[in-house]
Amino acid sequence: MASNYDLVVIGGGTAGLVSSAGAASLGARVALVERDKLGGDCLYRGCVPTKTLIKSARVAHQMRRSEEYGIRSAGYEVDFPAVMDRMDRVIQTAGEHDEPARFRKMGVDVFLGDEANFVSPDEVSVDGRRLATRCVILSTGSHPVAPPIEGLEEVGYLTNVEALGLRRLPRSIMIIGSGPIGCEFAQIYARFGSKVTLFATGVLPLPKEDPEISELAREVLVADGVTFHGGYRAEEARLEGGHRGADALKVVTATSEGGERIEVRAEEILVAAGRAPTTGSLALENAGVELEKTGVKVNQHLRTTAPNVYAAGDVTGKYLFTHVAEYQGRTALRNALFPLKTKADHRVVPWTTFTDPEVARVGLTEEQARQEHDDVRVYRQPFAGVDRALADGETTGFVKVVTGGRGKILGGHIIGPDAGNLIHEIVLAMQRDIPIQALSTMIHVYPTLSQANQRAADNYYRERLFTDRTRRVFSAFFGARRLLGRRRVVHDPRRRGR
Repeated sequence: MASNYDLVVIGGGTAGLVSSAGAASLGARVALVERDKLGGDCLYRGCVPTKTLIKSARVAHQMRRSEEYGIRSAGYEVDFPAVMDRMDRVIQTAGEHDEPARFRKMGVDVFLGDEANFVSPDEVSVDGRRLATRCVILSTGSHPVAPPIEGLEEVGYLTNVEALGLRRLPRSIMIIGSGPIGCEFAQIYARFGSKVTLFATGVLPLPKEDPEISELAREVLVADGVTFHGGYRAEEARLEGGHRGADALKVVTATSEGGERIEVRAEEILVAAGRAPTTGSLALENAGVELEKTGVKVNQHLRTTAPNVYAAGDVTGKYLFTHVAEYQGRTALRNALFPLKTKADHRVVPWTTFTDPEVARVGLTEEQARQEHDDVRVYRQPFAGVDRALADGETTGFVKVVTGGRGKILGGHIIGPDAGNLIHEIVLAMQRDIPIQALSTMIHVYPTLSQANQRAADNYYRERLFTDRTRRVFSAFFGARRLLGRRRVVHDPRRRGR
């Protein structure tokens, strides 16, 4: 006999946890199905562990630079197993918020370790048990995929999942893919002491960023010891030196657009070249849910092609970020439970690549803005001109704000210290249609890094007010006022006889 629910959520990552908790808090009867552990990729295979490693790598980098701060160090050693143990402890502590008991206490029926598949649009099978439901939210996430490289499967490779399970630091590693995951791991391993080679099909890393940002990111990675091959596509992989083992090296052959071939050898290959929606066992066809190349097909309300089935998070293929998954989970929940529908608004979506310095973005690049808008103006501020950055010794990078008519902010781009936090001031301005002028006139605490945003916005007034024409006009005005003042003094009867 089927159990009746108001909502069945399939997938216990960020989107699934948010929508399950929200529905239960509203009094709905909710079932949450997760085949592994609650918390999803972000907790176990993504955000939390990688940012923990980034911090350890930054500490190692800071120790290497300690004499710049007047601190003599006797040396240091990266204890890689200890680094990974710390990562595991952080995951465990962060995961306490996602324990099944917490959600069961809220009233959610949690089915853990079970696969879910559709029997019909309003019925889901879980380990032989049928759950009848008014609506469903799919939040099964995504998984890494490898590009078609001949011999790669035979040679063997890592994804972010396997990389986070290593307990021995590779002496050398090749990374295929120069998006956020590839760049973060490249810097992590380089700062821990590995010999790192990074392949990119484009000329620059971080291809979705403004080219100015990507160029500086490339320089930073190279300065950290990363060998960067931009404009190369990996085509073949083979083992050299026998079977897989400590003495064997993995060899990748890559070709540029111009036909130049190079070979790179390393102990390990890390593939960070893309992700695909996780939908394999769901039997979506039984529910009438269509799957596109990038993810489950959804409309502006996050409804799939089945009227009572919604989707949120990576499985939609739209902005593969945890913060977007959280937003979509809330939106899908409202639309699934209530008749008044809300559109998912993806106009102002920020993201950050947590290299050091960080790279943060929201809105249009300069090139995109010039293609879509007239009167585009760009305002920059290097961190070298910000006192707090000077005091911290973290002056690499800049703020770049792209505007349209009347100072409307079209995009914000930051590469620099704490960029992931600094971008939110620009995000709020875009979300609320606040012009760049307001960032200039707003009082910012001194000395803080946020003054980089203010200094960039100050350039708006410099461009418009501090021009030769304005100077001539005001010079004439001040001159006339001085002349009028002298005349008043001459004709003032109170000054007679003095």
